[in-house]
Amino acid sequence: MRLNLHCHPATPDPAIEQITVQWTMSEAGVIWLRYRAVGDVAQIQPPNNLDQLGRMDNLWRTTCFELFLRQPGQERYCEFNFSPSGNWAAYGFTSYRDGMDPLAMVQTPEIIMDVGDMHMDMEVTFGLPDLWVHNEFDAGFSAVIELRNGEKSLWALAHPAGKPDFHHRDCFVLKMEAAGR
Repeated sequence: MRLNLHCHPATPDPAIEQITVQWTMSEAGVIWLRYRAVGDVAQIQPPNNLDQLGRMDNLWRTTCFELFLRQPGQERYCEFNFSPSGNWAAYGFTSYRDGMDPLAMVQTPEIIMDVGDMHMDMEVTFGLPDLWVHNEFDAGFSAVIELRNGEKSLWALAHPAGKPDFHHRDCFVLKMEAAGR
């Protein structure tokens, strides 16, 4: 299934026409994602953090693709950030923007990039930490796109009323279920 992300009206993007995401999740908690940005991708600011690949904080400050997961009916949730540089981050929260701690990942997420004249694709495969392996989640997909001129656009499956906020409950609009359910 291909899902369309929507650009927040307060952060229009003159270069990117569309961002889509595809996903699968196994019962063992392995998630595969494919984000695709379509448009004049040459205007996207290239990553500047190529000197240290791996886990890195503050990826949301520039171009990155994100996934938020919450068990239905629960306050706690987790956030995953994936950068075109190959860097990544994973955090758990006890409630809305509270109690943030790094999630201990079983293995480093695998990130594969494919960039053409009019597209940027990022494929990510990773396993959820044991405490987060469940058969269904309320999920939110999002993206931050920074252009070479410094402008940023914020994309999500759904945005809350008012200012952009990917952590807001109104962004967790997808029922994400393990394959075979």
